[in-house]
Amino acid sequence: MPPTPSQRVKSDDGEIAYWTLGDGPPVVLLHPFPVHHGFWLPMAEALSPRYRLILPDLRGHGESEVGESSATMPKHAADIAKVMDDADVGRAPMIGVSIGGYILFEFWRKHRGRVAALGLSNTKPSADSPESRAARLQAAADALERGTEPAFESMIPKLLGKSTRESRPDLVDGAMRMMHTMSPDDFAKIQRGMAERPDSVDTLKTINVPTLLVTGDEDVMTGINEAELMRRHIAGSHLRLIPKAGHYAAWEQPAQFGTLLRQFLDGL
Repeated sequence: MPPTPSQRVKSDDGEIAYWTLGDGPPVVLLHPFPVHHGFWLPMAEALSPRYRLILPDLRGHGESEVGESSATMPKHAADIAKVMDDADVGRAPMIGVSIGGYILFEFWRKHRGRVAALGLSNTKPSADSPESRAARLQAAADALERGTEPAFESMIPKLLGKSTRESRPDLVDGAMRMMHTMSPDDFAKIQRGMAERPDSVDTLKTINVPTLLVTGDEDVMTGINEAELMRRHIAGSHLRLIPKAGHYAAWEQPAQFGTLLRQFLDGL
């Protein structure tokens, strides 16, 4: 079943696109950087018979506009609140991968009453180190000067696990196709927004809704150490490891990820 035609909602200085798929209680799914809502489609068939999936393109990704300045976490969180309002969703489980997780930490601080449960996948609560922040700002400058292609090529080994890169060239190509919808300006403003994000480790202790933590065993960007840090700080959270998956675990192993998420949601 394909998603419904995209909806558009105005949020601050940008227009945000989102799709819905399936029927039942709503679930909000936030994809990673630098792809778009299509990241979720291979996994969606596990959930769409029972749940109504809300699939935004994050600000600056896919069909959503980036706006005038850096795509900060407060802007992203406000966008998701607007999407939920437009989709008539008051409170729902919310799942985020990578930057999707960063946005959910901000969303929790601002709108925790709207969060019924959390899924935090291949993400981390800490702010960038000075070195990481400098690297992001340099990547933003390089994209504006040379285009996004060198950045995307260099990111693939970090985003997709070794098993995927060696055995599933179709998934590598699919990820690259999604990335190519992002302009250099989008890329730069999103990178700058991530570089500015606050540290969220203290926020973890305030999370008091059911929380599922997922990572891939080949994730070289966040991985098991970051997931363990979150598990220690979020009371009652559950950690699951997906084998033969990297930072894009839900894209690389959609059947396994979908089963985990379905069990989590069914148990709420």
